[in-house]
Amino acid sequence: MLFGFLSLFFSNFIMLIAPQILQEAIDTLQEETVPGSMLLYSLAFLSVIIIQGVFRYYVRQTLGVVSRQIEYDMRNDIFQHIQQMSSAVFHQIKTGDIMSRSTNDLQAVRMLLGPGIMYSANAFIIFIAVLITLLSKEITLTCIALIPMIILPITTNRLSKRLYERSRAVQEQIADISSRAQEVITGVRVVKAYGREISLLNQFKAASKRYVERSMALVKIQGTIWPLMGTIGGMSSVITIWYGGILVIEDRISLGELVAFEIYLGFLMWPLMSFGWVINIIQRGKASMVRINEMMHLDISPLFDESLSIKTDIKGEIEVKDLSFSYDGKNTVLDRISFTIPPGKTLAIIGPTGSGKSTLINLIARIYDPPPNTLFVDGVDVTKIPLQQLRTAMGVVPQDTLLFSKSIGENIAYGKPEATFAEIQKAAENSQILHDIKRFPDQFDTLVGERGVTLSGGQKQRTAIGRALITDPRILILDDALSSVDTYTEEKILKHLHVIMDERTAIIVSHRISTIKNADLIIVLDKGQIIEKGDHASLIEMQGMYARIYKKQLLQDALRNDD
Repeated sequence: MLFGFLSLFFSNFIMLIAPQILQEAIDTLQEETVPGSMLLYSLAFLSVIIIQGVFRYYVRQTLGVVSRQIEYDMRNDIFQHIQQMSSAVFHQIKTGDIMSRSTNDLQAVRMLLGPGIMYSANAFIIFIAVLITLLSKEITLTCIALIPMIILPITTNRLSKRLYERSRAVQEQIADISSRAQEVITGVRVVKAYGREISLLNQFKAASKRYVERSMALVKIQGTIWPLMGTIGGMSSVITIWYGGILVIEDRISLGELVAFEIYLGFLMWPLMSFGWVINIIQRGKASMVRINEMMHLDISPLFDESLSIKTDIKGEIEVKDLSFSYDGKNTVLDRISFTIPPGKTLAIIGPTGSGKSTLINLIARIYDPPPNTLFVDGVDVTKIPLQQLRTAMGVVPQDTLLFSKSIGENIAYGKPEATFAEIQKAAENSQILHDIKRFPDQFDTLVGERGVTLSGGQKQRTAIGRALITDPRILILDDALSSVDTYTEEKILKHLHVIMDERTAIIVSHRISTIKNADLIIVLDKGQIIEKGDHASLIEMQGMYARIYKKQLLQDALRNDD
């Protein structure tokens, strides 16, 4: 940037020489008519233009390139921050808004850091240099010519405040449009299924209309600045010609000096003319930077915390002590939960919808941070274990299965990119998806489409299980991960898991008792509390909620078999 500013300085310094050459040429023509002298002046003028062009090239190749490099760093920083943001944050900010801040707002900031800085510095240097030059030529003419510029600071100060407010409103409306588009594209199949295309189109048109209205409000301010600058420049030129002409007639200055003065004044007008455009860039960049900073200051869950230095291998013991949790600090989701899972044992969690099962799983996996001294892994508070180490030791299959737009083999190897084909095949076999893959024409190279759209619900769940198993986790968490597979496939998966998870800890959340009846410990959740705890046999003897669910499911299976 220093080299860029030096190039900018020399470019403007060289530019100031050009009017002086023209002045000498005009004055020479009045005194003599020597053709050779005009050739020399022409060559000198051409040399100045070429040298100035070289310096201007380096200005753009430094300050412009720097802004691109800063944009590159900022984009990477933003992406890293998004990945580290606490899961709770994604309940507060829309995906489309995040995308808008990462693209449109970032572009506005780049314009501020590139053209904004470059033209601001250029305008400042030109203004100071030209003002000194004009004053050295004719003080009275300079003072009179600059009278119209007195109104400039007052007017631009008021306009810049409005520019900032309206620029931010435009950026926020772009974020709203991006959010709407993202939601519709993501849920396009639901939109089509319910015939909501026309309704959503009308809503999108309304949002687009609000964007146009806010943009037009911004354009009105921008449209005021440019004519204002042009008017000021025109008034100064008129004054120069009028008063300067009088000075020429009175022989107080030469005609060449008047021409040079007018050219210098033109140089002064360009910074003033660009001033409005620069103000617009600065205010839009400022508004966008505020929006980016708002996102960059949201809570994060750092993957690497240098203050945590636990190096011991995780064995898999999980202990929960009097755990209470609330998302908003008001409504309690979990209320004084306590249990212990020894290493290599299986915990099953069952309960009605909304009882807190997935919340408990997310706390164990530290998707959300539990309160201090309430959740322990191998006797250590989970918040004291480096997050990267904890996540590496866990294989999680969430309730909402998400596959990436890659091949099915790449999806299985997602948690272990360096996995060999044999390891991928073994994980597919253990998750009971291998038979399906072999029937695909491209087998493991089969593309699954966005979010795994080309696979059935059961195939997606089994692929996700394979993705978790390939990492060889010490703790395997299945959050209702077998809900979309048939009973036969479920039994085969569980049989394989029983062998695989020997000496590993497993946590299984399910609505089907057939999935969890062989677990070492079963807890029944209801309204955020553990109402029953034990193994399958002891819970049946209690004749409580677990027994009622079991009897109901046995009856449903019997009726299904009769059909």
